[in-house]
Amino acid sequence: MAFLWILSCWALLGTAFGCGVPAIPPVLSGLTRIVNGEDAVPGSWPWQVSLQDKTGFHFCGGSLISEDWVVTAAHCGVRTSDVVVAGEFDQGSDEENIQVLKIAKVFKNPSFSIFTVRNDITLLKLATPAVFSQTVSAVCLPSADDDFPTGTVCVTTGWGKTKYNANKIPDKLQQAALPLLSNAQCRKFWGSKITEVICAGASGVSSCKGDSGGPLVCQKDRAWTLMGIVSWGSGTCSTSSPGVYTHVTKLIPRVQEILAAN
Repeated sequence: MAFLWILSCWALLGTAFGCGVPAIPPVLSGLTRIVNGEDAVPGSWPWQVSLQDKTGFHFCGGSLISEDWVVTAAHCGVRTSDVVVAGEFDQGSDEENIQVLKIAKVFKNPSFSIFTVRNDITLLKLATPAVFSQTVSAVCLPSADDDFPTGTVCVTTGWGKTKYNANKIPDKLQQAALPLLSNAQCRKFWGSKITEVICAGASGVSSCKGDSGGPLVCQKDRAWTLMGIVSWGSGTCSTSSPGVYTHVTKLIPRVQEILAAN
């Protein structure tokens, strides 16, 4: 009996901390700052991390994909002297049970170009694993053939500016639901720069400075999947222009190669 009880406990833990299923469900009011987003429910995006320099300054977001690994954008320029903060909601609070995790290795995609902003992905190997809990767990990675149709409403989260000319970032994690655009629709805004990326938004919401590296997640079989990484967009965070996100599906073979080798 004791053995069965242990097994059932492990099964419950697996359900609680399985990828892409937050223990605290998010609440979305639909197409609603991020610019024109809203405060998230604390703990409801448990894979969202804050990348901070040694002074505690938040400069980019990222996503936990396991206890040992974080995915972010290559253009964030993360170094091993930076830290990953997990389990955070309110950056103005000292009361939260956050985890400050050191970075052992930075795997910046060698194909990344700052001029074309293509292949904008970096993997971070943590020096000590994150401890999964109600407010810290992993997002699911897509498989190499995962795709979502144009118009699918997905979600992006981050502590980026709520106005492009704001003096500071918001304390509380922001969320915004926004529709996926086809690359053809996106080229109407951004021209030939749009190749092998995901575009989303142009719907009254926009990612902004400080959101970079954070997630664009879409729901599949009730689990949230990391389809995009906040990469670039309008210099003024215009809510009528689509944001451009790294297309994670296209880079999955490379991601799996790094994870397997390290």
